[in-house]
Amino acid sequence: MFAVKRRINFFDCDPAGIIFFSRLFDFCHSAYEQLIDSFDLDEDYWDNPVYVVPIIHTECDYYRPIKYGDEIEIQLSVSNLKNSSFELTYSLLLNDEKCAVVKTVHVFVNREDWNKMNIPNNIMIGLQRQLAE
Repeated sequence: MFAVKRRINFFDCDPAGIIFFSRLFDFCHSAYEQLIDSFDLDEDYWDNPVYVVPIIHTECDYYRPIKYGDEIEIQLSVSNLKNSSFELTYSLLLNDEKCAVVKTVHVFVNREDWNKMNIPNNIMIGLQRQLAE
């Protein structure tokens, strides 16, 4: 499991004083970027000449409010891994209590024709290390 911490800023919150729902997706995407960075890839994952990795599905369940000043932990794991796609599950915790769970599904496609392609081996290895138990 890959984990990062994040402090909630005032600008992350809505007028009710709780985190604005879409900010959770921003936090999760940032954790995803940090996960990919931890793979120490030789190529540029984000601006690759061969492939792009769009998100094709997202979902989120909210369990308790997250407020300004809270420090949350985002625990990230690969919950499904196929030849050309993978699903990430993010558990957002405050003091070890689950506040939200976000899921995103990503697919590798060829940059030229946008057809699905196999996940490159070096990335597959990194994703396999994060498979949920």
